[in-house]
Amino acid sequence: MNRYEAPSLRAFVRSQYTNRGYAVFTPDIVYKLNDPGMSSLWCVVPAVKAAIAKGVVDADKVGLHGHSWGGYQTAFLVTQTNIFKTAIAGAPLTDLISMYSSIFWNSGSTNQPIFESSQGRFTSGYHDNLDAYIRNSPVFHASKVQTPLMILRNDKDGAVDFTQGIEYYNTLRRLKKPVIMLQYTGENHGLRVPANMKDYQVRMAEYFDHHLKGAPAPSWMTEGVPLIKVKEHLDSREALVAPAKSAESK
Repeated sequence: MNRYEAPSLRAFVRSQYTNRGYAVFTPDIVYKLNDPGMSSLWCVVPAVKAAIAKGVVDADKVGLHGHSWGGYQTAFLVTQTNIFKTAIAGAPLTDLISMYSSIFWNSGSTNQPIFESSQGRFTSGYHDNLDAYIRNSPVFHASKVQTPLMILRNDKDGAVDFTQGIEYYNTLRRLKKPVIMLQYTGENHGLRVPANMKDYQVRMAEYFDHHLKGAPAPSWMTEGVPLIKVKEHLDSREALVAPAKSAESK
């Protein structure tokens, strides 16, 4: 964690943020069985408070980012705490009940082992442990979200099904919560098309700069981009990022 991370097109590169005046903190999470989401709350919030106490982190300007399982933790944490001013969740699990019996399309297997013998750390399926699955699913606590959230959700995601992001996004929208969704057409669990990678990286920086540094919000954040105007929107951003015709933002 202390090695220099060379700049690249990966979504979140620590050095690209520390070079621009951010402090980047990666907390450790100690898990308790049947509580993967709550475990992140019990570990991350005290860790952030400790970093604030040391004077390294500004308590009023703390952002949160995670992808995949980290995206799940991000999506969950904003339902449990308001310590973060903004958050970005990449490819998050949001409904652990519907996720449990769906398919991990990249391999063709069911998702059940993920919950019972891998990252989920549940002792059984939801049929025997319903309260725990509900307690740790972001979508069931969406009404408590106050933190502005941006979700990355690719339509060909073979690890965390597209519907996981849609379910959370639509629920938050229905509740009039501050949420933005980015979709990159044809992309899997992570971005691979260089133009899309650069586009997402730039939007992440714009999003954090607005919420944490007070930079003006670009129009795609405040107004959204209708599908029929995506190409026109991307062409207008050529100075910031190479055209990415497969990228869509809603």
